[in-house]
Amino acid sequence: MGKTPDLLYSEDEEALRAAVRDLLTDQCDAPAVIARTESDRPHDPELWKALGDSMGLAGLLVPEALGGQGATHREAAVVLEELGRFVAPVPYLTSAVVATEALLACDSDAATTLLTALATGRTTGALAVPLSAGPAAPLKAVRHQDGTLHGELTGIADAATADVLLVPGDDGALYAVDTDAPGVTVTAQTALDLTRPIARVSLDAAPARRLTPDAETAVHRALRAGAGLLASEQLGLADWCLTETVRYLKERKQFNRPVGGFQSIKHRLAQVWLEVVNTRAAARNAADALATRSPDTDIAVAVAQAYAAPVAVHAAEEALQLHGGIGMTWEHPAHLYLKRAKADSIAYGTAGRHREALAELVDLQAP
Repeated sequence: MGKTPDLLYSEDEEALRAAVRDLLTDQCDAPAVIARTESDRPHDPELWKALGDSMGLAGLLVPEALGGQGATHREAAVVLEELGRFVAPVPYLTSAVVATEALLACDSDAATTLLTALATGRTTGALAVPLSAGPAAPLKAVRHQDGTLHGELTGIADAATADVLLVPGDDGALYAVDTDAPGVTVTAQTALDLTRPIARVSLDAAPARRLTPDAETAVHRALRAGAGLLASEQLGLADWCLTETVRYLKERKQFNRPVGGFQSIKHRLAQVWLEVVNTRAAARNAADALATRSPDTDIAVAVAQAYAAPVAVHAAEEALQLHGGIGMTWEHPAHLYLKRAKADSIAYGTAGRHREALAELVDLQAP
C-alpha cells in the first residue's frame, strides 16, 4: 500500500499563505485588477516582481543548487490558492509551474541555464502548447529545420508577456525560443479571462536552442503539474466566492431581514460550502501526490480536475446571482471570478476529458 496522503496544511505552509495574502491585499485589490484588464498590459509587473523576485516564489519548484527554493508542489499549491482568491494577473502558473516543470524534465546545459533564470522571476517562460491541452492530449509540434523553427501555434497562455517559449518540434525535441528573436511573432487573441491572456505564436525560421530530445515526456510532466495545481487556484477562487457571498448576504436586507436568513438561500450556500470542502480535499491530494511523486499521481490529478473545475464555475455563478440585489456593475469583481472560473474549466483539459482519463486509469469500462 502507498503512503497515506497528507491533506492538512503545515505551519510553514500557513505562514507562506499569510505572507502571500498580505502582499496581495496590499497590491492586488479588485479595482486595480479591473483597471489592468482594460489596459494593454494585462499582467502586473510590480506585483510579479514582488512575488517572484522579492519573495522568491518564482523559484519554489527549482532546486536550491540552481538558485531556487527547493520547495514542493504543496507550497506552490498554497501560493496558487491565494492567487486564485485575488484573481491575480501574474504568470505564476504558466511560468513558475508549467514551464519550470517542463525544464525540470530536461537534462541539458541550456535547460539548466533557463531554469536558473526563471527562478529569479526576472525571466518568464511559457510552454507553447494550447492552454486547453490536457496531460493526455496529442502533442502539436512545429517544423524544425537547420536549427530554426517554422509553424504556428494558437491559444498559448501568457505568451504575450513571456521572455522565452518552450516549443515542441516535429523531430520529437523541445526547444527554447526567445520571444524577441527574429522570426517570432506573438499576436494577442481574444480571451474570456483577461487576467490570463492567450496568444497566437508564429515562427518563421526562428532560432531555437534544443533543451531535450524527448519533448513528449517534458510536456506531459508540465501539463500534469499544471492540471493538478490548477485545482488549488480553483479552490481559492471558489472559497473567495463563497466567503464574499456569505458576507454580503448577512448585510443585504429584504423584507426587513437579512437575505441570508431565507431558507432557500441557506440551502444554496450549504451546497457550495460542501463542494468547496470536497474541492480542498481533492486539490490537496493532487498537490501531495505531485510533491511525493506518488504512483497514483495521474489518478489524483484527474480526480482533482474532474471535480474542481465545475465547482469553481458553480461557486462563481452563485456569487454573481446572489449579489443580484446590487445590480449589474463592472466595478464589482464578481465578473472577474466568473470569467477566470469559466476559462479555468477548459484549461489543461476539461472535466470530461479528465473523467475519461480517470476511467482508463482505474480500468472502468463504459457500459
